[in-house]
Amino acid sequence: MASEQDVRARLQRAGQEHLLRFWAELAPESRAALLAELALLEPEALREHCRRAAEACARHHGPLPGLAERLRPLPAERVGRASRSDPETRRRWEEEGFRQIALNKVAVLLLAGGQGTRLGVTYPKGMYRVGLPSRKTLYQLQAERIRRVEQLAGERHGTRCTVPWYVMTSEFTLGPTAEFFREHDFFHLDPANVVMFEQRLLPAVTFEGKVILERKDKVAMAPDGNGGLYCALEDHKILEDMERRGVEFVHVYCVDNILVRLADPLFIGFCVLQGADCGAKVVEKAYPEEPVGVVCQVDGVPQVVEYSEISPDTAQLRASDGGLLYNAGNICNHFFTRGFLKAVTREFEPLLKPHVAVKKVPYVDEEGNLVKPLKPNGIKMEKFVFDVFRFANLPPNGDPPAICEISPLVSYSGEGLEVYLQGREFQSPFILDEDQARELLQPQES
Repeated sequence: MASEQDVRARLQRAGQEHLLRFWAELAPESRAALLAELALLEPEALREHCRRAAEACARHHGPLPGLAERLRPLPAERVGRASRSDPETRRRWEEEGFRQIALNKVAVLLLAGGQGTRLGVTYPKGMYRVGLPSRKTLYQLQAERIRRVEQLAGERHGTRCTVPWYVMTSEFTLGPTAEFFREHDFFHLDPANVVMFEQRLLPAVTFEGKVILERKDKVAMAPDGNGGLYCALEDHKILEDMERRGVEFVHVYCVDNILVRLADPLFIGFCVLQGADCGAKVVEKAYPEEPVGVVCQVDGVPQVVEYSEISPDTAQLRASDGGLLYNAGNICNHFFTRGFLKAVTREFEPLLKPHVAVKKVPYVDEEGNLVKPLKPNGIKMEKFVFDVFRFANLPPNGDPPAICEISPLVSYSGEGLEVYLQGREFQSPFILDEDQARELLQPQES
């Protein structure tokens, strides 16, 4: 373990020496706990974190200047409307979704790192009873939807299939969540298919860029937002686990969505048939001022713009059909391919810019008294899961292009292919090499 001298030197480099100001008053066990916590904070990264937090907080908040000129709704060809599509189109999307589930290629990933303080409880949100006659919790409702969609896909395709459940927790929610699942026998799911992992924590910072002490022996820490998913996937080798299971598509959602359709076949099928790296399920905004982020384009790139960043005039704009022009309300309900998540963790995550969340953070004052502020006094820096949209491939509506590779040893420039291909149907991707060509020339059994 790092010594007091080492930690003091690290804090000095970060400009955060005040974190040891109560050192002389601490008992040995409290000193050890504080040193262990502070030793995890790398000095240069800590200094940069505090600088960026203070700078971001000092910037202008509210509608972004010049945004209206850069803002456009999503092109119609990139949007699938479940409620307005013809029955045959919906059936095709749903069939594809069920097919992928039956092939064990679909997982669900729950973002459950936040505490239930806004619900008025001290335990994780997923343990909350939402007022149903059955008294079921959010976790139970979600587990039962997983079991049912597995059953439906299995019945359609005559197989047994599994939708693994990945649960991203935080230091605050991991222990209670794991215990809750054990107490309820994992809601009759196989425990081997429920994978819990922690997201990182970041220090809360004052408006002046100083890390906050919530106790004399503890730094105020907070989860790094639902966009902390990408670092957590890498930290805990979750994508490797998905690859071992054969998972190719991941449905990501937030814990407090009581209506969420886990591994929604319609949504999964639409995204797969689009050939999209990622997708967002949205709901139509009810009214212009509704406090919900909007999925749209900025400078031609898809992203979510927070409602506070859009001016009232822009929010009121209407489309030719009379509906709101910017009406795609984000509900943190997303589709990702495993390949795209891998690219994000390896290439794009460092490019994500943290967002400022101004919060009321309990702290100890200079005399060591605990203070519960009545108004916001600190900054928590968060990344958002949807910030990766701008890196994604979102092709036009319709089926992705068929992939057919023909070996030059079979055909130099297209000659002679009729004998292999005429009257036959093939699934994309299809490779016609020498072995496949010989097999196609074999007499068909009658």
